Amino acid sequence: MTYEYQVTAKLAPALALLAAVGETGHVTRAAELLGIPQPTASRRLAALAEVVGAPLVLPDGRGVRLTRAGKALADSASRAMSVVAGGVREVREEIDPGSGRVVLGFLHLLGRALVPSLIRGFRERNPGVRFTLVQGSRQDMLERLRDGELDLVLVAPPPDDDLALAAAPLAEQELRLSVPRGHRLATRDRVRLADLEGEDLVTLEHGYGLRQIIDDLCAEAGFEPRIAFESQESETVRGLVAAGFGVALLPHVGAVRSPGVVDVPLEPPVYRQIGLSWPAADRLTPVVRSFRDHVLRTVGGDRQTRVS
Repeated sequence: MTYEYQVTAKLAPALALLAAVGETGHVTRAAELLGIPQPTASRRLAALAEVVGAPLVLPDGRGVRLTRAGKALADSASRAMSVVAGGVREVREEIDPGSGRVVLGFLHLLGRALVPSLIRGFRERNPGVRFTLVQGSRQDMLERLRDGELDLVLVAPPPDDDLALAAAPLAEQELRLSVPRGHRLATRDRVRLADLEGEDLVTLEHGYGLRQIIDDLCAEAGFEPRIAFESQESETVRGLVAAGFGVALLPHVGAVRSPGVVDVPLEPPVYRQIGLSWPAADRLTPVVRSFRDHVLRTVGGDRQTRVS
């Protein structure tokens, strides 16, 4: 045991008392607050002063006041107790499926409908559960999941070759070609991927699952995409298409329409798979496990589910 641990072990029983004395300005009131006899409180303060090698309290009328050394130690004790109390509250919440917290990471477009729907359904039965929502690229989400910053992530496609992570497929999302109104392909009923050869392409940056899918699709069609713009957000990509800067392959967003943009289905149809991922060790708190199971039941019950 190091010196710091030895000193802390001696100080710990009296630190709460010293903080209480600093708050109340009275040994007797501090003792009452902690539920200990006043003589015991006085002995603890004396022993604490002996350990630190400096007086901690001085008489002040009918009460006491902290010395400069006593105030410095009391402030440190108050901060430490706040951290410990917060940790205790967090542990109690985390082990209670009805009042814990879930840190959920997801791709930007999934925040339009899928994520709010899942959370709404879960909180109807668990209104005390809190959510911290984090958005980013597929690569970023998976890295933060491995590092323990996130509890669960919704990504596309789900990881299938990472021993540190477990995953389950949930749904499929159709990809369509987005072109500016007036573009030569805007009036087509369907387009082939080969029709995109030579077109300026607006897409997401490397690290996003959609970018990898697009690169692979173009390679399969026998050409290298001509990237005109890269972005971190699908809505920005759609805006650039509307402004006439190129075409894009984007997930179909159902009834939502963008002025100046025409979405044309692909032939054959192309879908990306959305999945849920979590640490493979499955050291999940009860509330995280409960939400994971809710997601798997709600979306993943039918592996052919299509979302938009």
